[in-house]
Amino acid sequence: MKQFPTSQILNNLPKQFFASLVKKVGKYIEEGYDVINLGQGNPDQATPQHIVKKMQEASANPANHKYSPFQGHTYLKQAAADFYKREYGVTLNPDNEVAILFGGKAGLVEIPQCLLNPGDTMLVPDPGYPDYLSGVALAKAEMVMMPLRETNNFLPDYSELPFEAIEKAKLMFLNYPNNPTGAVATKEFFEESVHLANQHDICIVHDFAYGAIGFDGEKPLSFLQIDGAKDVGIEIYTLSKTYNMAGWRVGFAVGNSSVISAIELIQDHLYCSIFGGIQEAATEALTGPQDCVRDLNNLYERRRNVLIDGLRSLGWDVTAPKGSFFAWLKVPEGLTSSEFADILLEQAHIAVAPGIAFGELGEGYVRVGLLTSEERLGEVVRRISKLEIFKK
Repeated sequence: MKQFPTSQILNNLPKQFFASLVKKVGKYIEEGYDVINLGQGNPDQATPQHIVKKMQEASANPANHKYSPFQGHTYLKQAAADFYKREYGVTLNPDNEVAILFGGKAGLVEIPQCLLNPGDTMLVPDPGYPDYLSGVALAKAEMVMMPLRETNNFLPDYSELPFEAIEKAKLMFLNYPNNPTGAVATKEFFEESVHLANQHDICIVHDFAYGAIGFDGEKPLSFLQIDGAKDVGIEIYTLSKTYNMAGWRVGFAVGNSSVISAIELIQDHLYCSIFGGIQEAATEALTGPQDCVRDLNNLYERRRNVLIDGLRSLGWDVTAPKGSFFAWLKVPEGLTSSEFADILLEQAHIAVAPGIAFGELGEGYVRVGLLTSEERLGEVVRRISKLEIFKK
């Protein structure tokens, strides 16, 4: 069969780390091992029943069997605006400050193509969500990495960045609660970010995928709660984590109207809009009962406590995440993140993501998902204990 060469654009895309992780874990499962997979960010709970019921009803409506409006139904945009008003006290115009997305990832990959020209500079966190790099590659833009260090609570220190890079930058990605570190942002940090963006004409994109997941009684801040944030950027919200709707592929971008307009323009060329039944279900999620969100947050906090307390009991010096459903754990001295991840998989049949997969400054850590039961997390602690790596 004739083989057609792929385009240079595809050749320049970063390698998908998680595809290789899935393959590696799958090999052990096929061989009959009981693998506890904590390496991915796939919610393990079902979508709440009231949302599923709405989807079932909407799927039977012939009106939803036709093309939906290319830019999404007005009722879903209004629901997103109502959600932000209720949860964060942020006022949004659903007509020009809300864009419906095919999941948060789509928006994050689209944005650099909307705002950057080849050779333009973008500020990207290191470590960070790997798919940020995909959008940069597709836009043929240049990256300047913003180090996230534990000594600064995994917040960028803008004084550490070269002034020339800040002057050239047109776009910045932030993400709190943070993947992979589990850190949260402060009001002061967001205020500093808005000030920097105003000074240097930088558009900020805040990835708020884990906005509903905060621990110890602290609710994560929305970037748009900061005065002037809407003037300099947008926030991307997904229903994947808040409502266990990862497979439904629906989210939204909110904020600066010029950026929202650019997103809707590129999506007009890429898609024919989301199935109307999903949009009705998403509206039900955003406007219906929210006790499921509180229950889910409490579930993750209980899991966090089981894992962190258990690992500390082994003598492992670990820090509890303040948000998200990930824990960011230091690797034992003398091992790289990949070496330690391999030891856990090969000897304890526990899958974790090595920190190097999230950037150079991810080295020295592994990311662990809180996406299995408390019982299984207890089993994780028992298996690691048998390795006798840590001293009490």
